[in-house]
Amino acid sequence: MAAPTGRTSQPCMEVTRLVEVTGDRELSWDGCVNVRDLGGLGQARPGAVVRMEAPTRLSEAGWAAVWAYGVRTVVDLRHADECEPDRAPRPAGITTVRVPLDPAGTPFYEHWSKIDNLASPLYYPAMLAEHPEPVVGAVRAIASAAPGCVVFHCAGGKDRTGLVALVLLTLAGAAPEEIIADYLLTYDRMRQRYDELGARDQLAAVSEILASHGTTIEASLSSTIASLTMPDLLVGNGLSDTELAALHTRLTT
Repeated sequence: MAAPTGRTSQPCMEVTRLVEVTGDRELSWDGCVNVRDLGGLGQARPGAVVRMEAPTRLSEAGWAAVWAYGVRTVVDLRHADECEPDRAPRPAGITTVRVPLDPAGTPFYEHWSKIDNLASPLYYPAMLAEHPEPVVGAVRAIASAAPGCVVFHCAGGKDRTGLVALVLLTLAGAAPEEIIADYLLTYDRMRQRYDELGARDQLAAVSEILASHGTTIEASLSSTIASLTMPDLLVGNGLSDTELAALHTRLTT
């Protein structure tokens, strides 16, 4: 996310069964507050991909829970200058892949920084139309990751993470209302973090930005979802048939 607006296989299998039984996608990993499995939305299966805020606050127990859940790859959507040291060491068996999503230094970035600081879903359609390559790069990193669960995140787990989640869930056949509800959860989960930063209520702030452009968060997301033709967006922007097959396998089987 840009600055806030105003700005072992067995443990994994056990947790997956629990998610399937309870339908509870939210995960409790000590140190982080905005962590949830995309499994159960559309055809996405539990234990495949997890979205979250930056894992830098995870405690040793938190990282142990990440490992026990079966996570073996973390895809970081931030630029290098945003990254902070982890409070506790990551397990040696977890691979971190960095795929910066924001096209910093481009006219697009300068333009949208003035509109919403790339911290709302308003910029999603333009991003997918003008700079789809970073999004496809993030999807490729998820598709080609080593066996195990994949976590992807930005800073707060809202907008860059939200865009990648939207693409993955659309591919997985999730209903628009499921994708929108999943996006909106972050505003509540991250409220404490924004309070710590002295930022105003982010749901209100982002809603005001979209209202000034004659739309709402829900309508903006719905429009983006409706405009996506999947998997054409991915294949047309460089994802190979082999990578697409690997992505389907990871997400749904």
